[in-house]
Amino acid sequence: MKRCAAIVAIGQSDWVSENALVRAGEKPCDALGYGARALRDALTQAPGLRGAIDGLVVGPTLSYERTGEVLGIDPRWGAQAGDAGQALALACLAIETGSAQCIALVHGTDQRSAGTQYGGAEAVSGNRFLAYVYHAPWGFTSQGALYALMFQRYRHLTGFGCESLGVVAVEQRRAARLNPNALLKKPLSLDDYLTSGYVCEPLRYPDYCLVNDGGAVLIVAESGLARRLCKQPILIDGLGRADMNRASTSLAPRLIDFYRPAQQAAARASFEMAGVGPEDIDSLQVYDSFSLHVPLALEGYGYCAPGDAARFIAQTGIGLAGGLPVNTSGGHLAESYMHGWNHQLEAVRQLRGTAGERQVLGCRRIHYCSDVSGKAVSIIYSRDGA
Repeated sequence: MKRCAAIVAIGQSDWVSENALVRAGEKPCDALGYGARALRDALTQAPGLRGAIDGLVVGPTLSYERTGEVLGIDPRWGAQAGDAGQALALACLAIETGSAQCIALVHGTDQRSAGTQYGGAEAVSGNRFLAYVYHAPWGFTSQGALYALMFQRYRHLTGFGCESLGVVAVEQRRAARLNPNALLKKPLSLDDYLTSGYVCEPLRYPDYCLVNDGGAVLIVAESGLARRLCKQPILIDGLGRADMNRASTSLAPRLIDFYRPAQQAAARASFEMAGVGPEDIDSLQVYDSFSLHVPLALEGYGYCAPGDAARFIAQTGIGLAGGLPVNTSGGHLAESYMHGWNHQLEAVRQLRGTAGERQVLGCRRIHYCSDVSGKAVSIIYSRDGA
């Protein structure tokens, strides 16, 4: 599957916070409206792109059938996906098997304006993916509580301190200040971080992702077609996935293993497919609903040894000026919470050299990784000619 597919276009709506809507005197879209705006943006990037689309993948908040109806897409292949990494994996499999040639991946969310609750008695729940809801009778009702518990155990085992975790939030905020699309641009120093209030101790406000509305689109095509459709296709060099489901409702894969076995397996598959290693990566994009994702990803996906993330962050550096720039758009913590989709937009912009002031010089390869609910996904992108 190496380079069977490439991204030919990206699109986004504005990232919308409740405060921004109030200031502008506007009414929010629904989730599909944001996705439609993002698709319209993507279709402006290449002539003939609209007529080439024969596949559709939609994000978890959208109705597949209704999305196709509103967007005017009758695909010969389609699917519903979770986060962006899973959507891309499905698209690549469809292209490799000849099920489709050009696939629109559409995500939209109105989580902010709809008042989606991620904690407390009314938190989103169900059998689909939030295993912690089984522990709600004992007051365990939020993902924040789960990641706070993970951090307690992780720092006990490794000595990774709050100061090291604070660097993640500080560096991503610094990147967001250079990103015109980012929602959270208020300066953040390490002292600011350490004196900010706890939400669920030991996690502080800057450790949490944003909650906002928005839409994002990726258009993925068979690599030969991609080169005909656009001048700068972004190639998918490597892809890996591994899941940890056993004992998931007891939370053991998160709290005992930090999903590391799945991360390692997914990383190995993607790097072997791409024919490169962590040392060849110019920027790392990490799904970061919480800041803790970053040190765990550094260890699980092979950038440093288990337990060595604090040293890596301090000595190698994860900021724009560091040895491995991480989440260069500001990520979920400071740009926008788009369930991993904004990370893919950033990967394309960096590889095309269009990231402006936050551009990583000489960027040739980018690694995206996630471990949403035990589904570890690893994707290696490269620019054509790398």
